[in-house]
Amino acid sequence: MSIIVASVLFILGLIIIIKGGDWFVEAAVWLAKVTGIPTILIGATIVSIATTLPELLVSVIATRQHLYGVAMGNVVGSLICNMGLAMGLTAFFAPVVINRSNFTIKSAFMLFSAGMIFVMGSDLVISKQEGIILIFLFLVYIIMNIWEFKKGENDNKGKGRIKYDKSNAKTYIFKFIVGAVFITIGARLLVTHGVTIARYLGIPDQVVSLTMIAIGTSLPEITTAITSVIKKHQGISVGNILGANILNILMVLGVSTAISSEGLIIDIQRISFGNFVYNIPQTLYLDLPVALTMMVILVLSGLIFGKINRAIGFLLFSIYVLYLTTLAVLFL
Repeated sequence: MSIIVASVLFILGLIIIIKGGDWFVEAAVWLAKVTGIPTILIGATIVSIATTLPELLVSVIATRQHLYGVAMGNVVGSLICNMGLAMGLTAFFAPVVINRSNFTIKSAFMLFSAGMIFVMGSDLVISKQEGIILIFLFLVYIIMNIWEFKKGENDNKGKGRIKYDKSNAKTYIFKFIVGAVFITIGARLLVTHGVTIARYLGIPDQVVSLTMIAIGTSLPEITTAITSVIKKHQGISVGNILGANILNILMVLGVSTAISSEGLIIDIQRISFGNFVYNIPQTLYLDLPVALTMMVILVLSGLIFGKINRAIGFLLFSIYVLYLTTLAVLFL
């Protein structure tokens, strides 16, 4: 297959997964409202999970094909993209004021989850048992969200409910089913042809997943962040990004690891500097440290200043650009 055909199919996969994700989220929200689930709980659980489905499908498909570098790179790349591109640009154009209590709990959970991945991967493999632990923590996170909003159930109960309409039902059921199918097809196209492009260019599969694939699967979060700026609801973007990062680590990586027959193996990359050649676990030495650094900057800014200001937004975006530049220098 030529590089042109692979590139066209990769772009087609991006378009399909974006449209499928949009329809699936829209249908999921409708379903939740028809059943009377409080609107605020819909955003904290159903929408967050639905917008993370592209990452989940990409990493699961990659794992089933034993492309562990793609599975891991998609998750870590999405973390970096969410904070550097989505949060960085959002805060730069419009400083984000945060709710300290909610921010503190979610940010602590995010840092704890990321730290666990670093520790679990220190032996160059995240085992099936460790994957099950991640899934358990994912369930704990969902329960935390439900419990948090359960306290205000009397105030919110029924407020977001809409009346069941048979004519609308057919449309949303169609969007739900076709959206799920589109996400699956798009994810397969991204993985298959992303790997083809990487091998044609002579770069590691993981690098493509950290950049092109990660940006593609993170588009729902990026879109939400941009929309929040336009509608002057920037605070929404912080909660969405923190939640997306937690779900990427616990749900996406947990499920991907649990279904693997041998666990999720961390790839060793060959890096050359002149006459010196190094074989290093890129995830542990470069990708995760960058993600953790950005997380710490984001969390400290929120806790100390009570907002993510323009300077922090510019810093996060600059780190993202520097990270992409480093990958280009090392592997292109």
